[in-house]
Amino acid sequence: MIKRHTYHQVEEALGRQAAVALIGPRQVGKTTLALEIGEKTAALYLDLEVSADRKKLADPALFLEPYEDRLVILDEVHRVPELFSELRGLIDRGRRRDHRTGRFLVLGSASVDLLRQSGESLAGRIEHVELNPLSVPEAAPDDNLVTSLWVRGGFPDSFLSRNNKNSLAFRLNFIRTYLERDVSQFGWRIPAQTLERLWTMLAHGQGTLLNASRIASGLSVSAPTVSGYIDLLADLLLVRRLPPFHANVRKRLVKSPKVYVRDSGLVHALLGIEDYNSLAGHPVVGPSWEGFVVENLLSVAPQGTRASFYRTSAGAEIDLLLELPGTRGLIAIEIKRSLSATLSRGFRNAIEDIGPARSFIVTAGADRYPLAKNVEAIGLRDMASFLMEM
Repeated sequence: MIKRHTYHQVEEALGRQAAVALIGPRQVGKTTLALEIGEKTAALYLDLEVSADRKKLADPALFLEPYEDRLVILDEVHRVPELFSELRGLIDRGRRRDHRTGRFLVLGSASVDLLRQSGESLAGRIEHVELNPLSVPEAAPDDNLVTSLWVRGGFPDSFLSRNNKNSLAFRLNFIRTYLERDVSQFGWRIPAQTLERLWTMLAHGQGTLLNASRIASGLSVSAPTVSGYIDLLADLLLVRRLPPFHANVRKRLVKSPKVYVRDSGLVHALLGIEDYNSLAGHPVVGPSWEGFVVENLLSVAPQGTRASFYRTSAGAEIDLLLELPGTRGLIAIEIKRSLSATLSRGFRNAIEDIGPARSFIVTAGADRYPLAKNVEAIGLRDMASFLMEM
């Protein structure tokens, strides 16, 4: 059993709020984590993909009222969206009897719909926690496992597969399930072939600026349609749009977001890359590493951290900017797939433009050493540990 970083976040959230929504893509480990928490609390577990469990909630108040003093775990809650309004009444009645926290843990695979539904019905009664694929601190205590995690991605069944062939098969099936079942389940009517081509195009352009018009031309659809499809993949927590940093500087700034397929293993599956040898000689190797680092660092950054990138038309660039909550300041990060680091002119100029509190160049090595004032070279594992301690 791999201990998840999110486990304690969920426990803490249940200790201060009546309901907690654990969101993340399918197969990321939400159910496993929830059941682990449920074992400690003798929780009631209901899987709403199972018709027998859905029938139990034909009258939610009648069925759930006797469990007022126990945690109730509701898996695949997006299958019964009308349940949120019923939970509100149960929570409010429980509060009057001093059952104020730890009532419901709801699990869902789509972020925006779940956030909207729960936010409208349970405002002030629910906290949201996102479960990401496995990160380096969770799954990769040595460098060999870092490479395996990068190649296979962080979905547990993919990372823990007996061999690369089985891992790739899991990811291809995962992609097919989303294309043929999950997208339509969330109300979208998109040809699977079109969405697969878009997903593959995004993998080829990993970490590049979004050009919806160029993608639309390749798909023979309109640019607004492409933007809507990317919105869907982002809502399903499969794609990340990293926004540009808005600074009050006299520079011409890039205004388009960068787009990443969030899991590196899915990038490789979409491009037919099975193992490290194939990846090392592929043009996507650098962008894939960048996306892998970005996702790992954001998965462990303090809650409330805002992420962006910085780029000017003159070539000043920062791959990842983290605005930490409170007074912890701004951190600038450049990402290099090399064992050593050099301070590039573009990164130096960008640092001078915005003046971050700390700056790092994250490498594929393990050494940590200074490069200039407030600028360090650092490995991914140490950088993740630094953020976890912030």
